[in-house]
Amino acid sequence: MAKMIFVNLPVTDLQKSTAFYEAIGATKNPQFSDDTASCMVFSDTIHIMLLTHDKYRQFTSKRIADAHETSAVLICISADSRADVDRIAEAALASGGRQPRDPNDHGFMYERAFEDPDGHTWEVMHMDMEAAAKAMAEPAAA
Repeated sequence: MAKMIFVNLPVTDLQKSTAFYEAIGATKNPQFSDDTASCMVFSDTIHIMLLTHDKYRQFTSKRIADAHETSAVLICISADSRADVDRIAEAALASGGRQPRDPNDHGFMYERAFEDPDGHTWEVMHMDMEAAAKAMAEPAAA
Protein backbone atom coordinates (compact mmCIF):
# COMPACT_ATOMS: atom_id res chain seq x y z
CA MET A 1 0.00 0.00 0.00
CA ALA A 2 1.28 3.46 -0.87
CA LYS A 3 2.07 5.75 2.04
CA MET A 4 -0.29 8.66 2.52
CA ILE A 5 0.53 12.16 3.71
CA PHE A 6 -1.78 14.31 5.81
CA VAL A 7 -0.59 17.91 6.11
CA ASN A 8 -2.32 19.61 9.05
CA LEU A 9 -2.71 23.38 8.75
CA PRO A 10 -4.20 25.76 11.32
CA VAL A 11 -6.66 28.18 9.72
CA THR A 12 -8.51 31.22 11.03
CA ASP A 13 -11.58 30.93 8.77
CA LEU A 14 -12.45 27.31 7.95
CA GLN A 15 -15.08 28.12 5.31
CA LYS A 16 -12.82 30.59 3.49
CA SER A 17 -9.88 28.18 3.58
CA THR A 18 -12.03 25.28 2.39
CA ALA A 19 -13.24 27.35 -0.58
CA PHE A 20 -9.65 28.37 -1.36
CA TYR A 21 -8.42 24.77 -1.49
CA GLU A 22 -11.41 23.70 -3.57
CA ALA A 23 -10.56 26.49 -6.03
CA ILE A 24 -7.03 25.11 -6.50
CA GLY A 25 -8.23 21.57 -7.16
CA ALA A 26 -8.77 19.79 -3.84
CA THR A 27 -12.00 17.99 -3.03
CA LYS A 28 -13.53 18.11 0.45
CA ASN A 29 -14.03 14.68 2.01
CA PRO A 30 -17.16 15.08 4.16
CA GLN A 31 -16.43 11.84 6.03
CA PHE A 32 -13.49 13.51 7.81
CA SER A 33 -14.85 17.08 7.93
CA ASP A 34 -16.99 18.94 10.41
CA ASP A 35 -17.29 22.46 11.81
CA THR A 36 -13.71 22.25 13.18
CA ALA A 37 -11.91 20.58 10.25
CA SER A 38 -11.98 20.10 6.49
CA CYS A 39 -10.21 17.15 4.93
CA MET A 40 -9.08 18.37 1.51
CA VAL A 41 -8.05 15.63 -0.92
CA PHE A 42 -5.56 16.29 -3.72
CA SER A 43 -5.03 12.62 -4.59
CA ASP A 44 -5.38 9.16 -3.08
CA THR A 45 -2.18 9.80 -1.14
CA ILE A 46 -2.19 13.56 -0.44
CA HIS A 47 -4.63 15.10 2.04
CA ILE A 48 -4.63 18.53 3.67
CA MET A 49 -6.35 18.79 7.03
CA LEU A 50 -7.56 22.34 7.59
CA LEU A 51 -8.07 22.75 11.32
CA THR A 52 -9.55 25.62 13.30
CA HIS A 53 -7.09 26.96 15.85
CA ASP A 54 -9.05 25.32 18.69
CA LYS A 55 -8.90 21.95 16.91
CA TYR A 56 -5.21 22.36 16.03
CA ARG A 57 -4.39 23.08 19.69
CA GLN A 58 -5.63 19.58 20.56
CA PHE A 59 -2.52 18.19 18.84
CA THR A 60 0.19 20.50 20.17
CA SER A 61 1.03 22.53 23.23
CA LYS A 62 3.13 24.92 21.13
CA ARG A 63 1.96 28.39 20.15
CA ILE A 64 0.42 28.48 16.68
CA ALA A 65 2.66 30.47 14.39
CA ASP A 66 1.35 33.31 12.28
CA ALA A 67 2.41 32.08 8.84
CA HIS A 68 2.12 35.67 7.52
CA GLU A 69 5.05 36.55 9.79
CA THR A 70 7.07 33.32 10.15
CA SER A 71 7.82 30.25 8.08
CA ALA A 72 8.09 26.72 9.40
CA VAL A 73 7.44 24.75 6.23
CA LEU A 74 7.24 25.15 2.45
CA ILE A 75 4.86 22.68 0.85
CA CYS A 76 5.51 21.67 -2.75
CA ILE A 77 3.19 19.69 -4.97
CA SER A 78 3.84 18.51 -8.51
CA ALA A 79 1.76 19.30 -11.56
CA ASP A 80 1.43 17.41 -14.83
CA SER A 81 2.49 20.34 -17.02
CA ARG A 82 3.67 23.94 -17.05
CA ALA A 83 0.11 24.93 -17.99
CA ASP A 84 -1.18 23.14 -14.88
CA VAL A 85 1.35 25.04 -12.74
CA ASP A 86 0.00 28.31 -14.11
CA ARG A 87 -3.64 27.20 -13.81
CA ILE A 88 -3.25 26.22 -10.14
CA ALA A 89 -1.26 29.35 -9.23
CA GLU A 90 -3.71 31.64 -11.02
CA ALA A 91 -6.65 29.92 -9.26
CA ALA A 92 -4.88 30.46 -5.94
CA LEU A 93 -4.38 34.16 -6.65
CA ALA A 94 -7.97 34.60 -7.85
CA SER A 95 -9.23 32.91 -4.66
CA GLY A 96 -7.48 35.16 -2.15
CA GLY A 97 -3.96 33.81 -2.30
CA ARG A 98 -0.83 35.94 -2.55
CA GLN A 99 2.23 35.49 -4.78
CA PRO A 100 5.33 35.85 -2.56
CA ARG A 101 7.84 35.73 -5.41
CA ASP A 102 8.14 35.59 -9.17
CA PRO A 103 7.86 32.26 -11.03
CA ASN A 104 11.10 30.32 -11.50
CA ASP A 105 11.94 28.69 -14.81
CA HIS A 106 15.00 26.46 -14.64
CA GLY A 107 14.44 25.04 -18.12
CA PHE A 108 13.84 21.49 -16.90
CA MET A 109 11.70 22.65 -13.96
CA TYR A 110 9.06 25.37 -13.75
CA GLU A 111 7.63 26.49 -10.43
CA ARG A 112 5.35 29.09 -8.94
CA ALA A 113 4.63 29.89 -5.32
CA PHE A 114 1.55 31.17 -3.55
CA GLU A 115 0.36 31.70 -0.01
CA ASP A 116 -3.05 30.57 1.15
CA PRO A 117 -5.27 33.00 3.11
CA ASP A 118 -3.45 32.08 6.35
CA GLY A 119 0.02 32.65 4.87
CA HIS A 120 1.01 28.99 4.41
CA THR A 121 3.42 28.89 1.49
CA TRP A 122 2.89 26.42 -1.34
CA GLU A 123 4.96 25.74 -4.41
CA VAL A 124 3.54 24.03 -7.45
CA MET A 125 6.05 22.70 -9.94
CA HIS A 126 6.39 20.72 -13.13
CA MET A 127 9.60 18.89 -13.89
CA ASP A 128 10.48 17.56 -17.34
CA MET A 129 12.30 14.43 -16.18
CA GLU A 130 14.05 13.90 -19.52
CA ALA A 131 15.39 17.46 -19.57
CA ALA A 132 16.35 17.16 -15.88
CA ALA A 133 18.37 14.00 -16.58
CA LYS A 134 20.20 15.78 -19.40
CA ALA A 135 20.90 18.82 -17.21
CA MET A 136 22.30 16.61 -14.44
CA ALA A 137 24.50 14.70 -16.90
CA GLU A 138 26.10 17.86 -18.30
CA PRO A 139 29.36 18.90 -16.62
CA ALA A 140 29.12 22.08 -14.56
CA ALA A 141 30.46 25.22 -16.23
CA ALA A 142 33.83 26.21 -14.84
